[in-house]
Amino acid sequence: MSPTPVTFASPTPPTTYTWEATNVEVALRYGVRLDQVVRFDLNTSPAPPNLALEILARGDFDTPLSEYPQSDYRRLVDAAAARYGVEPDELLVGAGADEILDLIGKAFLPSGAVAVVPTPTYAMYRVITEQRGATVAAVPRLGAADGWALDLPATREAVREADVLWLCSPNNPTALAEPPGTVDALLDDLAADAAVEGRTPPVVALDEAYAEFVGRSLVDLRHRYPRLVVVRTASKAYALAGLRVGFAVARPETIAEIAPYRPPGSVATPSVAVVTEALSDPTVLDGNLVRVERERDRLAAGLRDAGWVVGPSVTNFLLADFGTAERAGRTAEGLLRRGLVPRTFAADHSLAAYLRLTVRDTADNDRLVEAAQQIAQGTAP
Repeated sequence: MSPTPVTFASPTPPTTYTWEATNVEVALRYGVRLDQVVRFDLNTSPAPPNLALEILARGDFDTPLSEYPQSDYRRLVDAAAARYGVEPDELLVGAGADEILDLIGKAFLPSGAVAVVPTPTYAMYRVITEQRGATVAAVPRLGAADGWALDLPATREAVREADVLWLCSPNNPTALAEPPGTVDALLDDLAADAAVEGRTPPVVALDEAYAEFVGRSLVDLRHRYPRLVVVRTASKAYALAGLRVGFAVARPETIAEIAPYRPPGSVATPSVAVVTEALSDPTVLDGNLVRVERERDRLAAGLRDAGWVVGPSVTNFLLADFGTAERAGRTAEGLLRRGLVPRTFAADHSLAAYLRLTVRDTADNDRLVEAAQQIAQGTAP
């Protein structure tokens, strides 16, 4: 039995892409109350929105809500530049990391181009590449025993004919970062290959949506590799996914290539105000990191006690191995009947035998552990 296609796997062709089922759709399909649906598939970080509510109540915005936001997002850019340790002209704002990824595609993937995608990884890299009329060159990662790390020789060889390399570290959905020095070495090799062959090095888009969870970034590599674009976001560790704010960080000349494709006001005025404050207040990030780490360890232990094989994680989600796609599918169905939505993978996906689960708050995580125990015991919801 294949996993129920409640969440998105991989589109072929891109016109077949569909978003994940909404809470209402899940409730109707599985006959559960809407207020009992919990998303374990979206890698969000539930946290009390105290800061956002305070700023919204004050109405402390750069421009009135009746006007469009200032297109340079100056205060937000300055706050993000300070947080990431870069210059303001090395940073571009977008409506979440997904818009930044889309802008990278528009800037560097003309029709007929080639993009290398180490797999498994975030599905939007394939979507964006195919939407641009470009070709995806998929390169399998090493397996679970090797931490799902990049296959460096295979990746380097594939990129010799490519325009863009999509990287993600820590990687979604495998929950682990690349080993120290891996990306550095790859970028050095790509630069050396391009110099020998007399061509422009490919653009490397490094998605660091989960970088705060490991407390380190590779953004400084832009000095060694000018075609590096690092993608950051307020959605994950800052628990502000609904505000849709992301950033591209790159050398000024690379930012200048992306900027013409940016809409002038895609980030809403309240989002600008809240994320500016969150980036400037370290307690916002620190509090959420502590909570996620505590709950991640507790959730992983509870699921293992229920018989699940849960891999290591440095992110706000876990990857569980069920051995076969059939068992993963049965488990997913059991969770969905209880209103709990896991991230599933298509039958032809390399992770078809896995489920990915977001680390949520204590009450939600307890529901997931209880459901795992019930499924193991064959107890009906």
